[in-house]
Amino acid sequence: MTKIEKEIKNEQEKIGLSIKKLREQQNITQEDFAKHLKTTQSVIARIESGNQNITVEQLAKISHILKRQVISIPNTVDFQIEGGRKLSGSIETNTSKNGAVNMIVTSLVNKGKTTLRGIPHIEEVYRYKELLESLGVKIRFEKDVMEITPPAKLNFAKMNKNVAEKIRSFTFVGAFIHYSNKFSLPHSGGCKMGARTVASHKYALEYLGVDIVTKADKYEISYKKLKPASSIPLYESSDTGAITALIAAASIKGKTTIKFAPPNYQVQDVCFLLEKMGIKIEGIGTTTLTVHGQKNINVQIEHHNSEDPIESMFFISAAIVTKSKLTITRCPIDFLELELEKLKRMGQKYSLSKVYISKNGKTKLVDITITPSKLTALHDKIATQPFPGINNDNLPFFVPIACMCEGQTLIHDWTWENRAIYFTELNRLGADIKLLDPHRVFVNGIRKLRGAQIVSPPALRPTAIILIAMLGSEGTSFLRNVYSIARGYADIAERLNKIGASIKVMEGI
Repeated sequence: MTKIEKEIKNEQEKIGLSIKKLREQQNITQEDFAKHLKTTQSVIARIESGNQNITVEQLAKISHILKRQVISIPNTVDFQIEGGRKLSGSIETNTSKNGAVNMIVTSLVNKGKTTLRGIPHIEEVYRYKELLESLGVKIRFEKDVMEITPPAKLNFAKMNKNVAEKIRSFTFVGAFIHYSNKFSLPHSGGCKMGARTVASHKYALEYLGVDIVTKADKYEISYKKLKPASSIPLYESSDTGAITALIAAASIKGKTTIKFAPPNYQVQDVCFLLEKMGIKIEGIGTTTLTVHGQKNINVQIEHHNSEDPIESMFFISAAIVTKSKLTITRCPIDFLELELEKLKRMGQKYSLSKVYISKNGKTKLVDITITPSKLTALHDKIATQPFPGINNDNLPFFVPIACMCEGQTLIHDWTWENRAIYFTELNRLGADIKLLDPHRVFVNGIRKLRGAQIVSPPALRPTAIILIAMLGSEGTSFLRNVYSIARGYADIAERLNKIGASIKVMEGI
């Protein structure tokens, strides 16, 4: 049983025990309880022993019968969505989550003040800010501008471990090694979609002289002397693995070459920021990066975050699923071109504006107009690959799109062990998605979607595609506990409402 499965099992047992106590307090037998719920006594026994999945609808019925709220989710936000509405007009792509958080980490390379512009107000950014502030980093965050000034030394003894466990804290190691030669970090968090390997980070840092020991609940990091590396072959083509190596090498005097680095948008964003600090990097936009490291970087700099191709793809998918004409502006085209090519071959009609440049002076942008189209499933599978393949985070958006296609689509998410399981949540809305294994699903298209209640999965992109499918579903839907989506999308309900959606934000369950 995986860690996630154990967590789910423990929660089911707690809920089951609570239901049993409430039933017994009211002197209701399992047999009578089963009649009220229109089920069997054996199902009641499984529920009370924690061996039965319970839907939101069933919880509501149980609470009504027992005249008590069985479970509540305090301090959460739910969405009530009136589906089947057309979107229209235009919507602007925000700056990127992944670019923002990785540039926040990169700012620690600079002992002077780093001013980052275009930082989104999202939960993930808040957690990174909280972690650094607990270590003594001075951060000022107003509007979309974040000013970061690190202290001479980080206070690892005061690290907010609760926050560190919720985010990809291992990505800080490349920066933290320049403040201490011995410290520990909790195991990384983020989206719960299976085992999150840190092998690419760990092995890359070993080439630079860093020793990392994995314990049951933490990593112990130490070194005697840091050194540049003539060649670091990344163990896997990992965006964050490449970023960790880049940040670490930037403050080690000498030349370090990183090979098999995906030239994805967030990797390039970090390179652009390091260049502002005076670090020479050769090969930006390729899979081989040569970093000319320097010690004691202390400059006053400003840099703009680039636009988020994953958010552009969110709105592209939403327009297609709702059969709407919608213009998405400020789309980073270099990181969407293959996704658009796949859509073109499905029959999707769209048009592009002329290319213009982002505020960072580097990223190419276009405006994309999506037009309602008749779609046909591709004859081959849709699969993610390291950039320049389909982005890992963009692949899920093809799932609700495939629901609109004639025919069957095979979607292969080889990166994550459990994310494909969450794709089947769309079946609650009337989709026809068959799970083949933890990585692959068959999506049978052209099914009429209908409103339903779904509790958000503990992962950002799966929650986002449920929201998109609900926008295209007839009737009312409830998306419960939307913290996952708040990690990566700022004011998403308000922004969607401005282009024709009907989303009511509600507190609690």
